[in-house]
Amino acid sequence: MADRYKTGEKAPENGKYEFDGLTNGNNSNPTEDEKHISLQSGETFPPLRSSKESAYWKKA
Repeated sequence: MADRYKTGEKAPENGKYEFDGLTNGNNSNPTEDEKHISLQSGETFPPLRSSKESAYWKKA
């Protein structure tokens, strides 16, 4: 299983990450645009933009 990162954690390396679910287990229908983010090492994983809810991210 790929490493999962949570909103508020720091990115371990530069790269593209993709949405991997909400941390509270609720269903979500993020837009294609917000399913993918680019972060630099040390940047903080964001919440899902549309709902502002805490999310899981994984390396794309």
